[in-house]
Amino acid sequence: MTALAFRFGMLAVALVIDRIIGEPRALWRRVPHPVVLMGRAVERLDAALNDRRLSFPERRRRGIAAVLLLVAGAGLLGWLVAVLLDRLPFGFVLETILVAVFLAQKSLLDHVAAVGRALRKGGIEGGREAVSEIVGRDVTQLDEAGVARAAIESAAENFSDGVVAPAFWFALFGLPGLLVYKVVNTADSMIGHRSPRHHAFGWAAARLDDVLSFVPARLSVLLIAAAALLSRRSAGAAIRAALADARKHKSPNAGWPEAAAAGALGLALGGPRRYGETEVEGAWLNADGRPDAAPADIRAAIRLVDMAWAVFAVASALAMALTLFAILR
Repeated sequence: MTALAFRFGMLAVALVIDRIIGEPRALWRRVPHPVVLMGRAVERLDAALNDRRLSFPERRRRGIAAVLLLVAGAGLLGWLVAVLLDRLPFGFVLETILVAVFLAQKSLLDHVAAVGRALRKGGIEGGREAVSEIVGRDVTQLDEAGVARAAIESAAENFSDGVVAPAFWFALFGLPGLLVYKVVNTADSMIGHRSPRHHAFGWAAARLDDVLSFVPARLSVLLIAAAALLSRRSAGAAIRAALADARKHKSPNAGWPEAAAAGALGLALGGPRRYGETEVEGAWLNADGRPDAAPADIRAAIRLVDMAWAVFAVASALAMALTLFAILR
């Protein structure tokens, strides 16, 4: 119980550190970011185990084995680091900083804001170039509204994946939970898609990421709804849109924060999109909203997601206080 309260406290501080400092580029130019190291591990397993000459079932089995190796390695490393830090004077300070490294609120907002600035200053070509940095789809055919919608969708989805989910698993299981989530999420982003090379091998990474993101995605809806209420927008519209449309999304989780943001902002998000040569007939989320998103809507989305972050940080601090109160009673 005391450990849980302590984790909530570290989480609240880590959320603030990440929001203020973000990604110190000077540091990561000198040493590799931990997520970069995770990506290298995924690449090596992909190169070593994913043999195209093998049958689909065998490649799937090898993909399962690769994910199990990644999970076991990340969990063991997280446990060893936690034990080491627990034995150091003020090791909790280092642990809090480490947690902040794996959160992405400031970098998320910076990248999304860059899309709005590019649209205003560089027009549609500038906007397409900026949004291509944060989405995996083909952006060459997007108009201004499409670019703005893509940026807003990325803000909502990555708030769930990059902030809420890692924080959630740290709160439950400490550093082992945090590192396991991050390595699975990294693997999903690299091999968890239905390309000819990764349809079989990446199946386990994609499915496990779906499982680990299930609760955080729905928690994100509540945070976005609370943020809408505090921002004088409609919390009810956010929740109604999520309940009505989230399951229409091709992802079992991404649709929840995206639909909630669509409802809160009064926008229609989603719709058809292209990934390379593949056209995906995506459903509209909050179809009654405005489809003609603009740079001003990007700014509104940033404010909404930032308010959701603030709600999450305060809730973490309150959870610490309530847990301590329950212990001391």
